[in-house]
Amino acid sequence: MSQQTCKAPQSMAQHSVEAGDRSWSTEPEGQQVPPGAPGTAARLRTIVAELSDRFYERDDVVRALVVTLLAGQHSLVLGPPGTAKSEMARELTGRIEGASYWEILLSKFTAPTRMFGPIDVAALARGEYRQVYEGRATTAHIAFIDEIFKCSTAALNETLGFLNERIYHPENGGEPIHCPLIGAITASNELPESDDSAAIYDRLLVRIEVSYLADPANFAALVRSSVGRPAAPARTTVGLAALQRAVTESVPGIGVPETIVDAVCSLRAALRRKELVASDRRWRQAVRLLQASAYLQGRPAVAETDLSMLTHVLWDSPAQRPTVEREVLHLVNPDAKEALDLADTIDELEAQLDAMAGQSREALSEWVIKNAHGKLAVAGKRLETLRAEAANAGRSTAAIDRVIGRHRAVRGRVLAEALGVDVSSVEAQP
Repeated sequence: MSQQTCKAPQSMAQHSVEAGDRSWSTEPEGQQVPPGAPGTAARLRTIVAELSDRFYERDDVVRALVVTLLAGQHSLVLGPPGTAKSEMARELTGRIEGASYWEILLSKFTAPTRMFGPIDVAALARGEYRQVYEGRATTAHIAFIDEIFKCSTAALNETLGFLNERIYHPENGGEPIHCPLIGAITASNELPESDDSAAIYDRLLVRIEVSYLADPANFAALVRSSVGRPAAPARTTVGLAALQRAVTESVPGIGVPETIVDAVCSLRAALRRKELVASDRRWRQAVRLLQASAYLQGRPAVAETDLSMLTHVLWDSPAQRPTVEREVLHLVNPDAKEALDLADTIDELEAQLDAMAGQSREALSEWVIKNAHGKLAVAGKRLETLRAEAANAGRSTAAIDRVIGRHRAVRGRVLAEALGVDVSSVEAQP
């Protein structure tokens, strides 16, 4: 059964943010940044920070969702059940004050009228055929569509029109209805299997993978959070009008230097050599994503660090993502590329730990002493060095931070599962 709700998010106490964001003062040539941009960008950064604190191991996911909305595009959160996909979407969209929010859980039986407007029964009794659009996708500023690839064949064309052109064609014909949609956040437990759902997949510019918590310390914190009554978290909000101005005026005004154009062309060529080909439309849309990333960080022009967003754009299957990420980071940050090589070593150690499941504690301890401990120690020290070098050079540390988090998670598993160290002790480790 399809389930749906539509509401304007409730007003919430706003977290104070300084209006003066110095990084947004002027363009390099002296051109002033669009009015109102500092407050909106700063609030969105605070929202990203608050949600990253709430959802463990989801920092990159939350930021990608916000950047995608700023670009006026749609995103897909791909992962197994129980990974907070729906909760993240609701928490984020609930921070946009004044927006009409609509969500639905699709099934192969979902009729278009359930999504875009049911038939007005009272009017039908009077001999009039019309639909009720209020509270449906047709009036939504933000949409969350769960199980997107289970869209019924009957609703496919209208869903594509809704995502592509922001229009809906009424059941009884007539002029198409223009929808105020800024962007849709979609979710799925699996990749599309049919050509019909593949058409929708192609319209989702940003694709983000999520998985279950990897770090034992984060899992322990999650368990603790279910006990007792935690203090209400800070809830910064941003107004609908401010977000719309950012999407339609501020983000398109972000500069794209020729060095970035050259980098994008080089990346396209590198991926083609590896037989990874994205459509011209996807590349063109990705430019707005880069502008949105720069805007969120308070910069007047796209920088090389913004290219890291392309790791969510240029793959079709999760198996392709590591290749895309390496090619992107080769352009963005050589430190991060080395960090990914270290990530391979860390992944290999975790695979060995998994393969040793069921062996004695003595055998596991011997493996840690002879193999895992030294490799993890070397990787950890090198990652710290790479991060310091990148930070001192003013380069992004986001990719390195992800590998550091991966290192921490695998190290925690080794200590807890192979050596029997208590998880709370793991959490206390530096």
